Amino acid sequence: MNLEHRQLEYGLRFDWGRAGAEAIATGVDLAIVVDVLSFTTTLSVAADAGIEVFPYSWYDESAADYARDVDAVLAVRRSVASEGQISLSPKSIRDSERPRRLVLPSPNGSTIAFALAAIVPVCVGASLRNASAVADWVVHEHGSRSRVVIVASGEKWPGGELRPAVEDLWGAGAVIEALIEAGWNGSVSPESRMAADAWAAVSDSIEDRLRDCASGRELIVLGFPHDVAIASELDDSDTVPVLEDRVFRAQRTGRRLNKLRAHR
Repeated sequence: MNLEHRQLEYGLRFDWGRAGAEAIATGVDLAIVVDVLSFTTTLSVAADAGIEVFPYSWYDESAADYARDVDAVLAVRRSVASEGQISLSPKSIRDSERPRRLVLPSPNGSTIAFALAAIVPVCVGASLRNASAVADWVVHEHGSRSRVVIVASGEKWPGGELRPAVEDLWGAGAVIEALIEAGWNGSVSPESRMAADAWAAVSDSIEDRLRDCASGRELIVLGFPHDVAIASELDDSDTVPVLEDRVFRAQRTGRRLNKLRAHR
């Protein structure tokens, strides 16, 4: 990989997937993972409920072993979840008895967060639900010149190759715009500016755009329209899931959410 691909000269960097995350994570203060449909949206709903979330790469026997080791409930596959079981569906958390601890596997956002935990000082989960809260927290806790990487998780093609997912581009752009509005004033990579421009183009119609994009249509066809609706709850959450010792714990800002509610 060429050195230029690492965006090292910029304080705010953006790339896709696990390989992109690992490429741009050198020398940063924190990483922000975005997986709108659905890992980081579900993570934000869990954080709102006070649930500690352990990311994990995929559903297999090792996931069950891991859940036992950390004394947590293991989320099941969304396609086989029955009533009362928690899965990658954010609605399942709202509809179920809330555990104290949850192992939440996914092949994209969760896998990337799990990998980043070993190479960056701090990893945060962001979605459209908490984009402004995350931005406020970053500036307040790490400063206006902190070095930040934002990773759009994307999806996988059947062969395992990265499929860029437009909803994650929008989510990353929402965080980037919110960071700048919150007072972050470091150097911004062209890749990051592109994501912010993509968000600006759809921010006034995000509910419709999420329903119409490929990932949104897929979830609706599979019977999960409420998951798409929850993902479009723009800035409804003031919780910031921060990955510490392999577990996401909620930090709360309150400032941005209260400001938004005051104008509704």
